Amino acid sequence: MSADRLTLPAPAKLNLMLHILGRRPDGYHELQTLFQFLDYGDELSFAVREDGDIRLHTEIDGVPHDSNLIVKAARALQNQSACRLGIDIWLKKVLPMGGGIGGGSSDAATTLLGLNHLWNLGWDADRLAALGLTLGADVPVFVRGYAAFAEGVGEILTPEYPEEPWYLVLVPQVSVSTAEIFSDPLLTRDTPPIKVRPVPKGNSRNDCLPVVARRYPAVHNALKLLGNYTEARLTGTGSCVFGAFPNKAEADKVSALLTETHTGFVAKGSNVSMLHRELQDLL
Repeated sequence: MSADRLTLPAPAKLNLMLHILGRRPDGYHELQTLFQFLDYGDELSFAVREDGDIRLHTEIDGVPHDSNLIVKAARALQNQSACRLGIDIWLKKVLPMGGGIGGGSSDAATTLLGLNHLWNLGWDADRLAALGLTLGADVPVFVRGYAAFAEGVGEILTPEYPEEPWYLVLVPQVSVSTAEIFSDPLLTRDTPPIKVRPVPKGNSRNDCLPVVARRYPAVHNALKLLGNYTEARLTGTGSCVFGAFPNKAEADKVSALLTETHTGFVAKGSNVSMLHRELQDLL
């Protein structure tokens, strides 16, 4: 095993809006959403092994080693590329599970991009994103690394350039099941599609919010609390709640008031993933 480690970030994302257009025959939902990254996230370290083994050395409560998306991503890339090298992986986990900010998907994407670099595979973004889609609908946006308007099940991406404010993100101590929310009979599934680009300002609605707030009182309370200071929004299917501020000082001020009783963090919105900024420095 090499003593050299490559350490890369796995950034969080926000869904700045999420509209559900309908349900497809295969059970998945047609949606439109706007992704933006945060300069905040998990951190993964990699060291190449010569024996072909793939080992994640960080245990995650409730997630068996072989079920972790990091391990699945590494094995999928190893199999598809016929690479004989292996990898040791360490994870510094800060993003909550079931928070709607892309923790597992981002970790998987960082693994794909990191191993593509370390194993000298030379795969392009299209090929990596296609493999990522087999792991999860949100993985491709992290692989590509730019803010995007997403359609289909989230895999059809068009670059977007929303404003990059500072955000306060509150993290209710609940894990929301995406499958549970999308199977709720009260979920809105008939929102008319947005047909103009860029996405018009004011489209900040998340169709999942009423269902999540009804099922999870902690999310409802966080939305109400943050809503006293700014427009409070839900990212993805939750549980995380966020609000935008014009500068870090304003976000920090409200954070100091709210994080006495609620877990949360302040982060800068970014239209380019911090992972991709670091990868560019390696080239």
